[in-house]
Amino acid sequence: MKSVLALLSLLALPVMAAEPTLYGRYENIKLPEIGGATLKAKMDTGALTASLSARDIQLFKRDGDDWVRFRLATRDADGKVFEHKVARISRIKSRADEEDEGETAEVAKRPVVELEMCLGGTRRTIEANLVDRSSFNYPLLIGAKGLREFGAAVNPARRYTAGDPEC
Repeated sequence: MKSVLALLSLLALPVMAAEPTLYGRYENIKLPEIGGATLKAKMDTGALTASLSARDIQLFKRDGDDWVRFRLATRDADGKVFEHKVARISRIKSRADEEDEGETAEVAKRPVVELEMCLGGTRRTIEANLVDRSSFNYPLLIGAKGLREFGAAVNPARRYTAGDPEC
């Protein structure tokens, strides 16, 4: 009986969450599965999911599963084709006409893949939707879900606090 009471008292202790690691608004992230490319990423607490800049995106079937074929859409991409199993298809609502109550928001469907990403010395698997971001300054965007996976907090006044990825 004493051991049960001791166990119950331990369970009643408050759980201390690990302190988040503080990163800057922009960081370098390595993608080991995408030719080991290191991309400049925007750490965006306002976005939910991560987005990777891709072009020539083609969905196809392999052994009954959904797969996607794509090329990186970055300034220094070498044109190499990558293939990954599709984790899901995301539905992204356009915010362009958000204030026009009479119009319905456009919904874009994007393939989502699970990718290993290295930030500083931390490696995590993060879901990223594929979309052409070549008109943006940062080919990789890490949203709130990815930030949680990395245990990250973002200081928008800082940049590249993690240094080069070490994974």
